[in-house]
Amino acid sequence: MPFINVKMSKELTADKIEAVKTELGKAISLIPGKSEAWLMVNISDNCNIYFKGTDSGNTAFVDVSIFGSASKDNCEKLTGKICEILSDIAGIPSDRVYVKFEFSDLWGYNGYMF
Repeated sequence: MPFINVKMSKELTADKIEAVKTELGKAISLIPGKSEAWLMVNISDNCNIYFKGTDSGNTAFVDVSIFGSASKDNCEKLTGKICEILSDIAGIPSDRVYVKFEFSDLWGYNGYMF
């Protein structure tokens, strides 16, 4: 049950948003036991994001929430892939992307807790 929340300063076409979503769906499998089958994704484009005191470049902040945990190595692999996806599809350079991971054993779904 992962959730990936992407906020970016650049405005994307619907096709590019769909492409980012599709590639994130593939990338989540870099975390063992996770798949697109339970992945929820939010992509917010055209956000006012300031980095290093300015909004002069395309920038993104990505929150990855995971039910359970993951190793630092697997998180690093996913971070690299997320940066690649945002660079290739959205034109956001990797050095203007932050990726934050959160882990929890308390997730609810369909009226109950896992």
